[in-house]
Amino acid sequence: MPAQPTGETPPLDGSLPASAGVGAAARGLSLYVHVPYCRVRCGYCDFNTYTAEDLGPGASRDDYRSNLSRELDLSVRVLAEAGAGDREVTTIFFGGGTPTMLAAEVLAGVMDDIRDRFRLAPDVEVTTEANPDTLDPAYIATLAAAGFTRISLGMQSAVPHVLATLDRTHNPAKIPDVARWIKEAGLELSLDLIYGTPGESIDDWRRSLEVALSNDVDHISAYSLIVEPGTKMGAMVRRGELPMPDEDDLADKYEIADAAMAAAGLHWYEVSNWSTSAETRCDHNMAYWRNADWWGFGPGAHSHVGGVRFWNAKHPRAWSDRLLAGESPAIGREVLDESTQEIERIMLAARIDSELPLDSLGAGSERAIRGFVKQGLLDGDAVDEGRFEPTLQGRLMADYMVRILTDYVD
Repeated sequence: MPAQPTGETPPLDGSLPASAGVGAAARGLSLYVHVPYCRVRCGYCDFNTYTAEDLGPGASRDDYRSNLSRELDLSVRVLAEAGAGDREVTTIFFGGGTPTMLAAEVLAGVMDDIRDRFRLAPDVEVTTEANPDTLDPAYIATLAAAGFTRISLGMQSAVPHVLATLDRTHNPAKIPDVARWIKEAGLELSLDLIYGTPGESIDDWRRSLEVALSNDVDHISAYSLIVEPGTKMGAMVRRGELPMPDEDDLADKYEIADAAMAAAGLHWYEVSNWSTSAETRCDHNMAYWRNADWWGFGPGAHSHVGGVRFWNAKHPRAWSDRLLAGESPAIGREVLDESTQEIERIMLAARIDSELPLDSLGAGSERAIRGFVKQGLLDGDAVDEGRFEPTLQGRLMADYMVRILTDYVD
């Protein structure tokens, strides 16, 4: 797992600086719930996850809801004291790990605990990530009754040998059944895909897209494989047992994905995300990309409130011990200055279709924008209308454009 960032040590009571509450009423509030449990640890994954055998009493699945309720209480107090409370929660996202390693009744109970403490918007979006082998119709029905509105299903691939390389344990033949159960329960269906796994051919990738798009899907996230240091896969690549993903192969697969999505009626709205309409976009992720306020609950979770970023102790035992002691689980924080916030705004907005107003960029950036149009990276008509709309090639080179644009930030 990657090391946590360094920063200043926050107060033990979790209190935020007064600046965090400035303008809070105009900002949205989202909640992220990190569930760190997995059945197995996938070889490519560097997320903060643990198998059941890793953890003992106090940090186990049996203790999770009670520990989380303590952090919920703390968050309500801290937000209120900072003048950043009393807002509708517009999105909630359960991530991991595998949240559905918890019993459906536990996830439903956590939703009850959240409702007891926060005011939820009438149309609040509530998503959980899930692995296909953790779901059945009864489980999904319990989530729907508890107010969940979306399931983000970790499909990754439809090809057995690709899943094996990723250490994914689910049977890809089960995907159509699980997708049908999700839609029959009235929930939106999002599928997560990974491309560029060592040994994955172009035909393998086309097969995964074909299966994903045949399942009445509302939303697809497709990410290129990143070989992270410190992972099992990272060690295998370092030893020469697996090849490093090829950049040209990744670009080809992205272009294939975009064409297949468009043909099926899904359109890109963020570099790695496609949806059937504006209504089926992931509003929670949009909140991140728009630098809204969110509180992250659980081991290792990160939060952002009014330009203050803070993060929890990573290990579930350390997280729970601090809460049991009546202390905040936050072990570090960073107060972002105006320049840093502006750089992050550009970095995030440039990845979203027409989300970055050109008149909001720094003085002198007009020349760079004209250059991007000449290079075929931005749509010229959109630029004439004041919008930053990357072309297909521009999406592949979004980081390049961001590096240039952030040079104009004071």
